[in-house]
Amino acid sequence: MNKDSLKIIEELKLRQGDTWRVLKIMSEFVQGFDDLANVGPAVTFFGSSRSKEKDKYYRLAYETAFNLGKIGYAIITGGGPGIMEAANRGAYDSGTLSVGLNIEIPREQHPNRYQNISLKFDYFFVRKVMLLKYSLAYVIFPGGFGTFDELFEALTLIQTGKSYRFPIILFGREFWEPLIEYMRNYMVRFGTIDESDLDLTSLVDTPQEVIDIIYKRSKEKYKFLEEYYGEETSFMEKLRRIIRNHEDLAHR
Repeated sequence: MNKDSLKIIEELKLRQGDTWRVLKIMSEFVQGFDDLANVGPAVTFFGSSRSKEKDKYYRLAYETAFNLGKIGYAIITGGGPGIMEAANRGAYDSGTLSVGLNIEIPREQHPNRYQNISLKFDYFFVRKVMLLKYSLAYVIFPGGFGTFDELFEALTLIQTGKSYRFPIILFGREFWEPLIEYMRNYMVRFGTIDESDLDLTSLVDTPQEVIDIIYKRSKEKYKFLEEYYGEETSFMEKLRRIIRNHEDLAHR
């Protein structure tokens, strides 16, 4: 077989591989949309997979997820160890739906055992869509590159109008304030972002602050859906019950 024939065969193999890859990507989207269709209202947690059970932010992530779960929110994480485990564990212990959207990576990722729904993805971008689509808010604890990736993608989607604005809650001022100051002192000063872009995030230190922000967002979301649909959907019914739970707790 001559060189030209071998070249054609190799090109055909590559094209066939790309075609099957597209189908694999599509199948991940279909599975995710199918399995998560009835999840919600939900809150998505991010943070370091390297946090240990004794760490301060592990305990705070657990407490925050537990309290949100008691109110009625489902909790979504990337499904791995560390902060993800803490949030899934808090959700699981509260009796709410605990969702883990897992991905296989060489070092840190292995599914934690506190998941009622556990999905596995091969593609980061498919997983990102699922983490965003079913969430009312992001709660972002101290983390590494993956955590920053999720943070800045969310900020970009809101800034460019590709996503409705939703709460991006940065938990732990000691960790996040230097980043916000960098944005203010350099990115704003150099004109790469606007001063108003800094308002897309909220800095908190306690679970109660998270609950207060998400309560406000839930009321806004319900009002928007009420005006949009004109009648109550099953999602809105769940959200109305959650808002009532918020208010009942506030009056105790």
